[in-house]
Amino acid sequence: MNNTTRVLLAASIVLALGACTKKTKVDDAVVETTPATTAPVADGRYTPADLDTDACLRQRTVYFDFDQDTLRPEFQAIMACHAKYLNDRAESRITLEGNADERGTREYNLGLGERRGNAVSGALQGAGGSAGQITVVSYGEERPTCNDTAESCWQQNRRVEIVYTAK
Repeated sequence: MNNTTRVLLAASIVLALGACTKKTKVDDAVVETTPATTAPVADGRYTPADLDTDACLRQRTVYFDFDQDTLRPEFQAIMACHAKYLNDRAESRITLEGNADERGTREYNLGLGERRGNAVSGALQGAGGSAGQITVVSYGEERPTCNDTAESCWQQNRRVEIVYTAK
């Protein structure tokens, strides 16, 4: 083998090894960065964008049984999510809008809407939310979401809506 052949052979080997090494590094980099781009925020705190993207935070209506102001168990997880948001974002504020169906007097329904709002407020505070971030208002039967005279419609009107006034 002459010197030129040896140099060409050595150069070919170096290029081949260099190409393999470079490709391996690229593959390693992709493997290492992929989990970091899909991992949650390092501190785990909610951001205002989460109000529209997080499935739990998007649920902002709490429903009640007839003539009741007691929070149903299936809404506890929602309370925990919203309480965590309030805890993570001290500048945020919410208004709890209590509502009732059309049955009962105006005064009774205003009181019932307020008691429902207070029940949600108590659940939020019990899960870590601050009372200073929460305002309760009652609309009684004045803001129905459904106007039919049937139980399926009345169920939709027995609610508290969580409205973020400052995110």
